[in-house]
Amino acid sequence: PAMVVVFGNYTAPLDEVDAHRERHLGFVRGLMDERRLLAAGRREPAEGSVLLFAGSDSQDALALLAEDPYALAGVVEYEAVAVFEPGAVAGGLEGLQG
Repeated sequence: PAMVVVFGNYTAPLDEVDAHRERHLGFVRGLMDERRLLAAGRREPAEGSVLLFAGSDSQDALALLAEDPYALAGVVEYEAVAVFEPGAVAGGLEGLQG
């Protein structure tokens, strides 16, 4: 199956972003429970995030993220940067390989 890589780019100072973090993390956990979002985390330096979605539709991933508390608060902009099919995966992650 294909995957979509999305970058989140913070548009506000980190303390303003973090004011919405708990609600954002709850939203992320919900997408993971649905197996739509496979991995997510803050980039270093803390200028944004990287999210890995299941599926090949970058517009679908961005539509889901439009409901993210960060997006609703206007502290992040999301950008779909790549769609790919894993040709190789680490042990234990074979279900992610096409």
